[in-house]
Amino acid sequence: MDFFYQQFTYLFDSLHRSWEQERVHKKISVFLVCLFLLNLLLIELNRAQLLPQTLEALITTNHFHAIGNAFTIILILEVLSLIFVLPCSFSSAVGKQFELLALILLRDAFKELSHLPEPISFVGNEDAIMRIMSDGFGSLFIFGLLGVYYVVQKQSANTGEETRDLYRFVSAKKAISLFLLGSFLAIGFVHIYHLILGQERSDFFHTFYTLLIITDILIVLIAQCFHPSFFTIFRNSGYALATMFVRLALVAPAYYNVLMGVAAISFAICLTLISNRLFAGK
Repeated sequence: MDFFYQQFTYLFDSLHRSWEQERVHKKISVFLVCLFLLNLLLIELNRAQLLPQTLEALITTNHFHAIGNAFTIILILEVLSLIFVLPCSFSSAVGKQFELLALILLRDAFKELSHLPEPISFVGNEDAIMRIMSDGFGSLFIFGLLGVYYVVQKQSANTGEETRDLYRFVSAKKAISLFLLGSFLAIGFVHIYHLILGQERSDFFHTFYTLLIITDILIVLIAQCFHPSFFTIFRNSGYALATMFVRLALVAPAYYNVLMGVAAISFAICLTLISNRLFAGK
């Protein structure tokens, strides 16, 4: 069994080192800028009716779509970072999911811009503008609470994951991360395929978050094999419940999505505070 642990660890660590290289992030940043400018150029060409008919149906004429597309790419990069954070402590992985939620709300605020005419007019677009305000302030509020979450995490005296078989436990989580990475790529390819065919598709991040909930529960069950104490089981299960709240926030209608997101991170903060103050050393 140790042979498989070693193989999973070697493969994961190799991919993680490659992803964390500074030159890789610089290249990705340059690519993101070029993609944003190319998107704007294609939109402008389409507005001038200079694109072939095959591309004309795929390219929008609203410049604000380019902003939403850019934030979608940023979210994809953050999802990859989340996958590589997963073998760390459960609380760190949950914090990364709240970061994703804040970015998704920001993206949704920019996506609402695509429903507005150019130039922007307030009259007749009050509902869209109110949704922009809600998602924008909601992401800011979650961003602030995320700072509180990380502060209380630093005060934690015990992560609940120290075990004699820590290497095997971390290796098992690395194997799950590799599975998530493969699933992430598969979901992405299917999403792009439906996009090219012009078929109706579900939101990419909503689908992936459902898979995250399942893997969170799997990690809770695996953790029980190595550390079967009531405290650890309850704490990790509570964090998994917080991620389920995040999933509900993603599918909730406007305004309710912000309330669900704030409730999710507030639950995680309260769970951490109770764990630190009342169950220290457990």
